[in-house]
Amino acid sequence: MSQENAYTPPKVWTWEKESGGKFASTNRPIAGPTHDKELPVGEHPFQLYSLATPNGVKAGVMFEELLALGHEGAEYDAWLIDIGEGDQFGSGFVAVNPNSKIPALMDYGTPEPTRVFESGSILLYLAEKFDAFLPRAHAARAETLNWLFWQMGSAPFLGGGFGHFYAYAPEKLEYPIDRYTMETKRQLDVLDRRLAENRYLGGDEYTIADIANWAWYGQLVLGRLYDAAEFLQVQEYEHVMRWAKEIDARPAVQRGRMVNRTFGEPETQLHERHDASDFELRTQDKREARG
Repeated sequence: MSQENAYTPPKVWTWEKESGGKFASTNRPIAGPTHDKELPVGEHPFQLYSLATPNGVKAGVMFEELLALGHEGAEYDAWLIDIGEGDQFGSGFVAVNPNSKIPALMDYGTPEPTRVFESGSILLYLAEKFDAFLPRAHAARAETLNWLFWQMGSAPFLGGGFGHFYAYAPEKLEYPIDRYTMETKRQLDVLDRRLAENRYLGGDEYTIADIANWAWYGQLVLGRLYDAAEFLQVQEYEHVMRWAKEIDARPAVQRGRMVNRTFGEPETQLHERHDASDFELRTQDKREARG
């Protein structure tokens, strides 16, 4: 950045304009609802309010994996929260997640309705509730949680850092792009070293750590985030690529990616989901509609 274009912060920051770039309207310096809007509630105990961003994909994949294991109690209703339209600032959604971020979950199968927000919390909540995708053995459980929370702490540098400045910022700036590219590649190397010695992040067993990390880093190396695969030279991370492709081939992962998806080809989308048979019927309807 040249000296004449350098930004000098004021002594006191004030919010005078949107932050600029794609998704600028989703950011504001205050919390709370902007409008009154109740959330829909379907017939199942679990009500998922989400969008198929990487964080949203985690929840959809988790539910589909549970159903694939035969956990009928994991049937859920999925409702689209369009963050571009400000649905996350409706009063009903804010009551479920005061942070106004997707995904958010209500469990009406408990004595008092239970709200669960933050994608990592949703994964852990469901894993513990159904005793699935989280090892019981002490060391394996700890390692799984290590990598789950590694993702929660690391992905903001990928999404809010690299993704924002590389793909969404109103202008390309060398310093932040270099800064967050370096960090993203470092993170990929962390994963690659771990996966060079283990089939999955927690060890030999597929867990919520893989679901959480795949939604971000797996989709990144598969070329689905920010159109940045070539820029990042993702093929260098051969063990991450092996892991990403293996998880991508799981039928439950393929179904979970579709839930509340509003972009891509019609057959890759499913805006609402109510039960397993309904999911298949809606998918078939989309295919037939395309001819």
